[in-house]
Parts: sequence; structure tokens; C-alpha cells
Amino acid sequence: MSHQPTLRQLRYLCAIGEHLHFGKAAQACHVSQSTLSTALQELESNLGVSLVERTHKSIIITRIGEEIIARGERILSDVEDLMAAADASRTPFSGEMRIGVIPTIAPYVLPDLLGELRDRYPDFKLFIREDLSEHLTRALETGELDLLLLALPYRAERVETEHLFYDEFLLACDPSHPLTERASICTQDLAGSELLLLEDGHCLRDHALEACRLSLKDVSVPYHATSLNTIVQMVASRIGITLIPKMAVDKQILSGTNICVRRLNDTNVHRSIGLMWRHKSPRGSEFRLFGDMVRKLNKPDAAKPVSAQEGDLLRSGSRHPAAV
Repeated sequence: MSHQPTLRQLRYLCAIGEHLHFGKAAQACHVSQSTLSTALQELESNLGVSLVERTHKSIIITRIGEEIIARGERILSDVEDLMAAADASRTPFSGEMRIGVIPTIAPYVLPDLLGELRDRYPDFKLFIREDLSEHLTRALETGELDLLLLALPYRAERVETEHLFYDEFLLACDPSHPLTERASICTQDLAGSELLLLEDGHCLRDHALEACRLSLKDVSVPYHATSLNTIVQMVASRIGITLIPKMAVDKQILSGTNICVRRLNDTNVHRSIGLMWRHKSPRGSEFRLFGDMVRKLNKPDAAKPVSAQEGDLLRSGSRHPAAV
């Protein structure tokens, strides 16, 4: 039974095929000519065929030799690709990353983040999926995604998480709403209000209610929506009030409306924005570097919860510039 060719033997053969000269091929491979000749003889013996015909003046590659050289070049190329992929996995942001982001974060974080990644790591390839937390965590568990950017906590098995920053919930309502007449507003003042929320499946709904220490029994929910933009238009139409993430207000989601935004006079009225990846992933250090970049790109005042002592915030979407 013949032995399989080694990568070293294939590399020497390909060098001979390229240079058609034993001395030059040996020099290109950084070995002696005798070492190269011995390896070629071993390869021919293992395969049981003649690969090279030697004459006094030249080297002739046999037909089977040409075929094996062509295949050998493809094998060596694949090995190089394999090594490059391994190197990329060890060097942060030089390979590929498949990330999932929830819809209530993606439009407000990704644009600045993608620009920063493109400028600093031009060879980095980021594939993005925007979906609900339930679907993203399932894709993470099955290996379809490498990393998630979402609101925490969210239940998932065999994962690691890292908190990045807090995103405050603000009260958004029409200027004529009775709550705007109050000097200060606390979360319990929302009880009994017609509160517009995202439909079931969006973790923003649960996180907002939990942050305000409310349940669905405490409020009236006339309508559910599938996006924050839809809720904003419903608030502008005086259908109800809502709790809106500060990051969305910072990115001008209220532009073109006269919606008022008030800061709630409670502590910890926020959601935690963070990362999630599979437990013991070898890319954990790279994911943490990714998280550091996301954290730094957010405004300083969004990096911690706003305390009650900082007072209320009043803003009209169409009449005043963002002051959140």
C-alpha cells in the first residue's frame, strides 16, 4: 500500500514544475538540491509513477506529473487559506463575525459602529441579522450567529453576557396630555394611562414595564405596534403615551413631531444594553473588544443611569433641538 504524499513533497514538486530546474527549485524552497531530489524520489516511489524526466539539458514534467502538480497547487492553496482563517481567528477584527441585533437597538447603534469598524479594520467582515431576541438567541445556540447585541437580561442557556451601558426610558406624550402639566412625574403616575407598547416578542416592552415597576394590569394598552416609529406616530396622533429609549431620542426619532419627552423622577428607569455569546467561545476576548468599541461610541451621559436628582426633561420634537 502506497503512502500518501506529504505537503512538503507536494511543495517541492510544484517548485520543480514552476522553475524546471532542480537548483532553482531547491533555492526557492530553502533546502539543498539533494534534499529536494530525495523528496521527489520518495513521492514518485509512493505514487508508483514517474513525475519528472531528467535529461542532460532540461527537465520534462510527465503528463501525470502535470496533473499532480495542478492538484498539488490547489491543495497547497487550500492549506494557505486554512492557515489564514486560523490566523484571522486569533487576530481581532481581521476575519468574519456574524452578529445579531434587536430592532430597538440596531438603527441607533449600528451606523456609528459600522463606520468606526470600516475605518479601523478595513479587512473585517461583519454580517448582521436584525431580529427579535427569541430568534437571535436560538441562532446563537445553533451556531448561526457568533455574537448578539441586545437588551439584558434575556434568558438563554450556555451563554456569557457583558453589560455595556444603560439606556434610559423616557416618557413621550402629546403636549396636551395632562401629565405634561406636572412639575415632576414618577413611574407610578403612569398607572391607569393608555400606554402604547410593542407587541409580544419585543423584549423592550417587558424591560420598560419592569423598569417602571409596572405590569400590564397597571396600564391600559389600546394598541400594540411592531416598531418604535409606528408608536411615535400613534403618540403624535394623541392615541396614547409611551416609554421610549433615550438612544432613539438621541438619534432624532421624534423629528417632525411635537411630542414632549419627560424624564421620570425615579432611579434606574433604564434597560441594560449588552453582548451575549456562547459559553467558552474562543473569541471571547475579541467580543469584549467589540463591546468596548460599542461602549465608547455612546455618549457619556448614556453610560450610566440618570438619577432622580437630575430632574425632569422636557422636549418638543419639532420645536427644539435634542437636549436629552
